Parts: sequence; C-alpha cells; structure tokens
Amino acid sequence: MTKNLNVKKLSVLVTAIFTLTFSTSSIIPPPSKQEPQGVAQKVRTIVLDAGHGGHDYGARGRQSNEKDIALSVALKLGKKLEAELPGVNVVFTRKTDVFIPLYERPAVANKNKADLFISIHCNSADSDRRVKNKRGRYVTTTVRKPSVHGTETFVCGFNRLGSQDVAIRENASILLEENYKENYGGFDPKDPSSMIVFQLMKNQYRRESIKLASNMQDEFVKSSRVNRGVQELSLAVLATAGMPSVLTEIGFISSPSEEEYMLSSAGQNEIVTNLFNAIKTYKTAIER
Repeated sequence: MTKNLNVKKLSVLVTAIFTLTFSTSSIIPPPSKQEPQGVAQKVRTIVLDAGHGGHDYGARGRQSNEKDIALSVALKLGKKLEAELPGVNVVFTRKTDVFIPLYERPAVANKNKADLFISIHCNSADSDRRVKNKRGRYVTTTVRKPSVHGTETFVCGFNRLGSQDVAIRENASILLEENYKENYGGFDPKDPSSMIVFQLMKNQYRRESIKLASNMQDEFVKSSRVNRGVQELSLAVLATAGMPSVLTEIGFISSPSEEEYMLSSAGQNEIVTNLFNAIKTYKTAIER
C-alpha cells in the first residue's frame, strides 16, 4: 500500500467484506445494523431505468403492458426526486416508448458516474405451456395465475459480480473526485495495489444494493403490499453497473387487482412515494 493510504478505513472495508454472507440463497435477509460502515459517498446522480420499451412489451396484463406502467412510474419518480431532493440529478435510460438494448441500460449509469441505478419492472406469474389439444396436436397456451401478487426487489447475484470489474475500472476517475482523498486518505488509484480496493468496492456495491432494496420492500409493506422479499438473481441489467443497483418489481400485472392498482393514478402515486422514501432513507443514512 502507498504511504498515503488511510489504513484504518481500508481495514474497515476489509472487515465489511468478510462479514458479508457469501450465500447463493435466493432470499437475502435485511442487512444487520451491526455491520461496519463502508465506502463513504453522497447520492448526486440517480439513473432510473424503465424496463422494456418499443417492440419489447415486457409482461402483458389483461389491459396493459409492463413497458407502459414502468415508464409512467419512472417518469413520476424522477420528477419527485428532482423536486424534493435538491442537488440530485436524475438521468433516465428512456423517457419515451423506445427499445433500449439491455447492455446499454447500465452503461448509461456508468457513463454518468451514477451513485444509484434503479430498474423498474412489473412482475407476472402467467406462463406459457405446450399442451395437446383434442386433435392431438401441441399448442401453446397461457396458464393464468391471478392469485399471485406482491412486490419483490432484486440485487445482482454473485455469479454476475465478476462482470462489474470492467465498469469499476472504467469509473476509476470517481476516485479522483474532490471527496475521494478525504474518504481514502490520499489513496492513489494508479498504484497496482489499488485493485484490492476495487474488489472491496465491488462487494460494497452488493451490500449497499441490499440496503436500498430492503428500504424499498419496507416502504411497500407500509402501504400494505405483500412482501416477497429481497432476492439475489443473475440479472444482466444489473451485472455491469459500477454502483449500487437494484431491480424492483412493483406488482404483478398478471393479477387483475394489482394491474388495476398499477394503472391507477392513486396506485402509481403510492408506488412512487414508496420508492422515493426508500431512496431518501438510503441517501440520508450514507450521508450522515
């Protein structure tokens, strides 16, 4: 390590990594309040990603498409963030009904050196199944499961974490920003030994992602939504994001009642408030 490296803060980071639960279990418990604090930062730029778009309709309900609900919620959330969180810049991966390739979505966050990447989606329990008809021919039919409902939020699975290496290296200029020396005691990102810090950052992103996801689920519960928990999944849209990132499923479009809720102004406003409060809670916690 260079002589300028703040050993104490690096030690805290190392401790944080070894206290993480390296589990492939799909359900992730809420982060412990006893966990050591990690990378200090501020939330200045948030990238909101409305899932799907254009010819990619996403999940289909009885009267709506996932792409449209996700876009409406994302735009409303962005407007509320800009109006009520001074100093926060909101960037959208899309603001209209256009198709954005999956790999370009986290790339927008990396390019803008975002502090948070949030992808908004609607869930579906419907599935397509091939069955024999009366003539003995196989046909595809949709199996409806209208009773499944609730919210869940995903973070990137461990088998995808390796994909973040390039994004972290490309975002190395973050380490040279004005608050970097204060946070890391003059650490030189050009030093070969800095790669250990990149590794710590990668795992720290996962830890912070779980915090944000947990906040979101807590807020949904306050609105009496069914809590399906925070889960870890191998998701391409999160894999290359070089910052804390989550994908939140705001409800099941396959459930008639939840589709009505997500289509209504009151429902969307409540979802936006839930997400806003979760982000604000996260921002306040890391900036204090």
